[in-house]
Amino acid sequence: MTPLKTLLGAASATALALPALAADRDLIALDWAGFDIPELVQGYLDQHGDAPTYSLFGDDDEAFQKVASGFRADIGHPCSQMVSRYRDAGLIEPWDVSRIPAYDQIDQRFKDSSIFADDAGVWFIPTDYAYTAIAYNPDTVPEEDVQSVQVFANPKYAGRISLPDNTDDIWALAYIATGVTDWTQATDEQFEAAAQWLRDVHPNVVAYWADPAELTQLMAGGQVQVAWSWNDGVALMQEDGFPIAFNRQAEEGASSFFCGYVNFKDGPGNEDKAYDFMNAWLAPESAQVLVDNIGYAHTNDAGMAEVSEEDLKAAYLDPVDAPMLAQTPLDSQMRDRMVQTFEEIKAGF
Repeated sequence: MTPLKTLLGAASATALALPALAADRDLIALDWAGFDIPELVQGYLDQHGDAPTYSLFGDDDEAFQKVASGFRADIGHPCSQMVSRYRDAGLIEPWDVSRIPAYDQIDQRFKDSSIFADDAGVWFIPTDYAYTAIAYNPDTVPEEDVQSVQVFANPKYAGRISLPDNTDDIWALAYIATGVTDWTQATDEQFEAAAQWLRDVHPNVVAYWADPAELTQLMAGGQVQVAWSWNDGVALMQEDGFPIAFNRQAEEGASSFFCGYVNFKDGPGNEDKAYDFMNAWLAPESAQVLVDNIGYAHTNDAGMAEVSEEDLKAAYLDPVDAPMLAQTPLDSQMRDRMVQTFEEIKAGF
């Protein structure tokens, strides 16, 4: 098993995206750095004797550009808001869910979108979810300072905060900070208010983190005291004994996201093995592996029911009583606008 702490000294996920980690060449999976855990797909290993070949990435936009530029894989692991981009670009085809029995065990709230399923079929198999919220060093940051996401605008922490170099997470934060909890209904005025908040906060940012390994290095070394973080970065630092706390209950709320698998058109491998992979991933026993190794929750409720309350709390996956912005699919033009505006803000405009 690959423990979380082995990611701490990993190279950046962008660097990891270049080579493919060769195993079963009949199935190439374009996946997030850190998800190449054999036990997550134990049924696949039992059936075929080896894990798939993984090509790893650290950012959804990076992965999309890789495929759009001609990289060939059989399956990919985007988060929900990216599915429409793959569909619009004609890069994916529907899954035959009659070959994935556990699809029916996925909680309906993850499947309720015409972008994910329509008359043409099912385009996206949701598999995992987690949260983005305030991570901080409790030895140096008083708890009262992180009761609001406005901590990122606090001059007290200028040069000691880190935000994600990720379109979806950064805009989720900006919308939450400016009073929006459903970004699919955001007006132009609300978009501009969120953009201005990011511009105001930008001078406080010492670094925009690209992946959990980078963030853990920044916080473990003391350079960063407060960050907008995924669950797994927090779990990494706690596993290695660094002081870290995670507040999903700021007064404005937090953000939730979920990811899953798409089926690429004209994949170079064996289509039957793509279905074997999905059935192994969705098996209930994969839930504990996911919680233990990544700190994320599984979309198969039967699997999550087998995870102890203690483990859920340790991974910050237990229920939370706070506003929550769900990173659900957005209109492609709006998301492109978000990407462009964020790049301009990072450049100082």
